[in-house]
Amino acid sequence: MADESGTASIVEASLNALLDDETFLPDLHGKTREKAFSSLGSILSTPNHVHKSFLRVPLVSGKVVRIPAFRVQHNNIMGPYKGGIRFHEAINEEEVIHLSSLMTLKSALHEVPFGGGKGGIVIDPANYETNELHLISKKYVQYFNDIIGPEKDIPAPDVGTSAREMDWMMGEYKSIHPGMKYQSSFTGKSVVNGGSLGRNEATGKGVYFTFRYLMHDFMKAQNQWLKERDNVFAKTALNHEGKSLTLAIQGFGNVGSVAALEAYKSSHLNNKVVSVSDKNVTLYNSDGIDIPELVKFTSDNNNELPVSEEKLEDAGIKADIMDRDDVLTLDVDVLFLAALGHQVHKDNMADINARIIVEAANAPLTTEADDYLSDAGVIIIPDILANAGGVIVSYFEWLQSRETKFLSEEEVYERLHDKMKATLDAVLPQYFGDAFPLRKNCYIHAVMKLSTVLFRQGKLY
Repeated sequence: MADESGTASIVEASLNALLDDETFLPDLHGKTREKAFSSLGSILSTPNHVHKSFLRVPLVSGKVVRIPAFRVQHNNIMGPYKGGIRFHEAINEEEVIHLSSLMTLKSALHEVPFGGGKGGIVIDPANYETNELHLISKKYVQYFNDIIGPEKDIPAPDVGTSAREMDWMMGEYKSIHPGMKYQSSFTGKSVVNGGSLGRNEATGKGVYFTFRYLMHDFMKAQNQWLKERDNVFAKTALNHEGKSLTLAIQGFGNVGSVAALEAYKSSHLNNKVVSVSDKNVTLYNSDGIDIPELVKFTSDNNNELPVSEEKLEDAGIKADIMDRDDVLTLDVDVLFLAALGHQVHKDNMADINARIIVEAANAPLTTEADDYLSDAGVIIIPDILANAGGVIVSYFEWLQSRETKFLSEEEVYERLHDKMKATLDAVLPQYFGDAFPLRKNCYIHAVMKLSTVLFRQGKLY
């Protein structure tokens, strides 16, 4: 499968970079080391379990449909499987397998004690009534209830799902397992239903924080050191130091809009959001867009941006209307990719003008585009690093639900930033100190953590 081989390539490249490093797993030598690394490659590049079913759902029309659904459990060496459930018409088994493996790596990178999992239901939610979506959510729990749970596999929202679906699913889990702990069976729930304050904003806030920390905090603390590096990415960072940065954000949903608001309010960086887009349109204003007013408009209009001059006037927004894909190739300093996967690819990668790219979505760059832009010295803050706010605050929610002791919103964000700062401090010096792109450095750190635990638990023999 294509995505499985993609994961295998990630793992293989990371292990190859570590094989000759005698400080890593120093107890392993010679043939024993080679065998152990071969075992690691097999374990980390394949899922533990792939569960698939066809949900039997009676529709309002009276017709009964069978809807493909998946739950992939990649690896649980670090803790229970953890990952979102995606409602999307294009989701497939290969993609769910790949996304579950990225969750394993992401949790390990950020020292979150979860494994990697992922779920998917092959539907376009817009084509279903609310009561049908409610039934589909319940059916998912019914079909997979034996493999999910607070100590086994903890689902969360993803593309096409939200706190509403998690509330429904947790309610069904409670009905199926009376008397068992149920509040920590799902995360991303509504606050009134045991969810964490700040969970909805966590991913977007974390996305902007990674960018801000790299371009402000790290640059300020390590300025002289960066100037002494013979490193193409350090040169790119220094070229943008102290500059008024222009930002474009593809995707204005929960993640993109929050990241845009964080940029708009930032007192650390001199930056302005000059363009945003969604599935319908790109909006552009070289003087900057009024993000708070735009957020108000989308919240009252099915989360969609204004698509006409009339609607722009109603929203009080000054902007030019452009094609939805134009956001990718604008002449801006920074491009945030907060839509879907594979948005930058071989057909448009040469047209990208941004010198800094932040992956708010999962895998928005193809491997070919990632290599091409990295070779050109573009700083790419990868998804595994940038969009981990969701899983980190999901961990906080899981703990809060188990202890029935809840954090304030301020405490959640403080802990989120502390967690992400620790990860950034671990990977950025290596990134600017060698020639590897940041993504590879992150993968190496994650594979090191996973490999060490697998070895210590005797799983390589």
